[in-house]
Amino acid sequence: MNKCLKIMISGDIPKHFLRDVLQKNAKKLNLEGIVQATQEGVFRIIVCGDKDAVDSFLDLLHKAGIIDLEIEPFLKDKDYRGVFRIIE
Repeated sequence: MNKCLKIMISGDIPKHFLRDVLQKNAKKLNLEGIVQATQEGVFRIIVCGDKDAVDSFLDLLHKAGIIDLEIEPFLKDKDYRGVFRIIE
């Protein structure tokens, strides 16, 4: 079963964390979506894929020590073409 989430994270998030941790793990988990900075220190993550893989991705955020998370269900409105992108 597929699942999509919209996750807002904030805080002092280094850019290498987005690339080296989030994007690489999303690829390993076969997830698609985007990470986009909405304002200074606030990032919007849209992640879609298999329910268990999305849950594992969410666990990764918790294990990384990111405590300021807002998570809500998301209806996929775009085709991410099977890729997880970082939009700068």
